[in-house]
Amino acid sequence: MNNQIFIILFATAIGLSCALIAWLFSHSVSKVPEEDRFYKDPPPLGFRLVWPLIRWVTHFLEPLLSYKIYQTVLAKLRKAGLDYTISPAQYMSARILSAIFTALLFLWGVSSFDHPGRNSNGTSLSTYLQLMTMGALLGWAYPAIWLNDLLKKRRSELLKTFPFYLDIITLCVEAGLNMQGAMTQAVAKGPKGVIRLEFQRVLRDIRAGKGRSESLRALAERLGEPAVTNFTIAVIQAESMGMNLGPVLRAQADQRRSERFLRAEKLAMEAPVKMLFPLIAFIFPCTFVVIFFPIAMKFMHSGF
Repeated sequence: MNNQIFIILFATAIGLSCALIAWLFSHSVSKVPEEDRFYKDPPPLGFRLVWPLIRWVTHFLEPLLSYKIYQTVLAKLRKAGLDYTISPAQYMSARILSAIFTALLFLWGVSSFDHPGRNSNGTSLSTYLQLMTMGALLGWAYPAIWLNDLLKKRRSELLKTFPFYLDIITLCVEAGLNMQGAMTQAVAKGPKGVIRLEFQRVLRDIRAGKGRSESLRALAERLGEPAVTNFTIAVIQAESMGMNLGPVLRAQADQRRSERFLRAEKLAMEAPVKMLFPLIAFIFPCTFVVIFFPIAMKFMHSGF
C-alpha cells in the first residue's frame, strides 16, 4: 500500500513538473513580440522548419550580440542576399539551435547502439560528453558552411552574368535611353540570377526616392566585388562630369569580359595541378598493381 502511494505521488510530481515546464515555456514564447515581415522575403527552408524556436531564441539573444559581431554577420548576409530575409540575431539563433539539435542527435545515435546488457563495459559518461561536444561543434559550423557555399555560388554566378548585363545596358544607352531605362531593360530582358535581383533592388531604391548615385554605391557595398565597384565608380564619375555614358559602359563591358576569359584560363591552367594528387594517390597505385601483379606472379611461379 505504501509503495502504491509513493508511486502515485512520484508520478504526480513528475506530471506537475512537466506541466510547470510547459507553462513556463509557453509563457516565455507568448512574450516574444510578433515580427513585421511585410517587407521581408520568406526565410530559407531550413529556417522555416524551426522558425518559432528561432524567434524565441532571438528574443533573448539579440540584446547580447555585440556591435562588431552584428555588423560582421550583417555584411555576410547582405552579400548573400539575405539581409531582407533573416537578421544577424536570427542567424546566430539558428546556429545555436543547430548545435543543440546535432548534439541531441549524436546522443540519441550513441544510446541507440549502446546495449549494456550485451556489453558489460557500456559507454562511459565521458564518451557521451565527447560525442555530444563533437555534434555541437558540427551543428554550430553547419550554418556557416551553408552561408559560405551560398556566397561562393552567388559570386560565381555574378562574375559569369555581369558582362552580359553590361552589354545590354551599353546597347540601350547607345540607343538613346538613360541609365535607369537601360537598367530596366536589362532586368526585363536579362536572365534570372543574382545580378538581376540586385539591379531590381537598385531600381526599387530609385523609385522609392533614393538618388541614383547612392543606389549604385549601395549596390557596390552589398556585393563587395571589385568588378561591380569599378562599374559603379565609372558610372558615377561619368554622370557627375557630364560625359557620354556609352564609351564608358563599352569599356567596362570589354574589361569585365576580358577578366572572365582570364579567370577561365587560370582555372584551366590550375586543373593539371589539382589533378596531380588524385593521380599519385589513387590512379597510379591501381595502374601499378594491374601492370606488375601478373609479372610478380610469373616470377613467383618460376622460382624467383
